[in-house]
Amino acid sequence: MVVVNSSNILLAAVCLGGALVYVFASWKAFRPAAVAAKVAASTSFVAISLINGAATTPYGRAVLAALIFSWLGDVLLLSRESVFFLAGMAAFFAAHVAFSAAFALKPVSITALAAGLAVTGLFGAVILRWLWPFLRGPYRFAVPLYLAAIMIMVSLAVAASVAALPPIVAIGAVAFALSDVSVARDRFIERDVVNKAWGLPLYYFAQVIFAISVAGSR
Repeated sequence: MVVVNSSNILLAAVCLGGALVYVFASWKAFRPAAVAAKVAASTSFVAISLINGAATTPYGRAVLAALIFSWLGDVLLLSRESVFFLAGMAAFFAAHVAFSAAFALKPVSITALAAGLAVTGLFGAVILRWLWPFLRGPYRFAVPLYLAAIMIMVSLAVAASVAALPPIVAIGAVAFALSDVSVARDRFIERDVVNKAWGLPLYYFAQVIFAISVAGSR
């Protein structure tokens, strides 16, 4: 189950509020506020997992590892430099792998897993075809690999949600995948604050849901 208490509500408010401040500060080109808001938001979802006992179970530890990789990716993506963006992609790739491991530790529905892979495979193919003309150099290898990690993560989240986890965990996984689309559009197609305006709330919503879900595994 997903536990709702005052600590979770407070930290979730800091997380989502920080995301909104980051979007506004990015729009106004006030970088110090943007950096502080994003770091605060990302630190909040790690804190949520810890206060809900993430370190006490295998599932919780895998989720905690994924959230720490996500935190690292968030910090790296504060830079627009290609080397930091690639490092950020690597961190988020590791986060998707760790989330996949966490969901695989739970009972999964094989039927839901197969259906999830079919649907996300189609989604991944559409996204890759959309991005491909804009990809150059290492991104032509990194982006397909990253999409594969997303597909597996979402499929396992759905399969585990059907069998054991709350359905909102699957919703969080889908939100995480959609938020990655906003990052890709901002990086490869058109840099626009609108990308952050819809992508960041989805991303932080997903991380909060994953962080809170560790409470039910104790």
